[in-house]
Amino acid sequence: MNTPTSDIRLPPSPPRAVAISGMIFAALYIAGLVLARLSIPANPTDPGAWLADPASKRFVHLALNLIPFAGITFLWFMAVLRNRVGGLEDRFFATVFLGSGYLFVAMLFVAGAVSQGLLDTFASGDKAPDRSEAYTVARSIAYSLMNIFAVKMSAVFIIVTSSIGLRTAIVPRWIIFLGYAMALVMLLAITDFAWIALVFPIWVLLLSIYILLADMRQGRHSDPNGK
Repeated sequence: MNTPTSDIRLPPSPPRAVAISGMIFAALYIAGLVLARLSIPANPTDPGAWLADPASKRFVHLALNLIPFAGITFLWFMAVLRNRVGGLEDRFFATVFLGSGYLFVAMLFVAGAVSQGLLDTFASGDKAPDRSEAYTVARSIAYSLMNIFAVKMSAVFIIVTSSIGLRTAIVPRWIIFLGYAMALVMLLAITDFAWIALVFPIWVLLLSIYILLADMRQGRHSDPNGK
């Protein structure tokens, strides 16, 4: 027996936690991507000269240390956002929502682990990465995971989250249609454009800021004394 939509109550959810976790994820992910992009050549067939630069190695090491925290905050963002939808959740969209989010985090962690392996193996300078098949394979794997598969999964996550927002009206339509447009760019963009991965955390940041501002306005309206 289906429960009418008007009779479904949203469970108590912490919208500020959604906003804060999303903003932390966006900040960590953007910082890690920028550090990596400025230190590692975009071309996956590079000879590995960046491993001989101490500054580049420090930046990459810092970026890799940010990845676990970015993944954790993104999982928290998913959990509290799903809780905010509550009883309005659709099983079909919920399955794609969870699947795309989990796959994105898994690819992010695997790419980080492969990159850390490269750093540990060749950072000492005893081995020449330009003559190593292991470096070529691992570099290509990390590049493909981050620039192709993780980007496509994050685009799917934007699409399904925007679709949930459209069905439940928990976010305004302009954010929903902007999300569709951004996801379409990510799906169709040429993979050689390394900065395309920044579109996803920017969208999360925008959604988080809206939720935080909406919650603050709701809090002021619910307290007539402004306390």
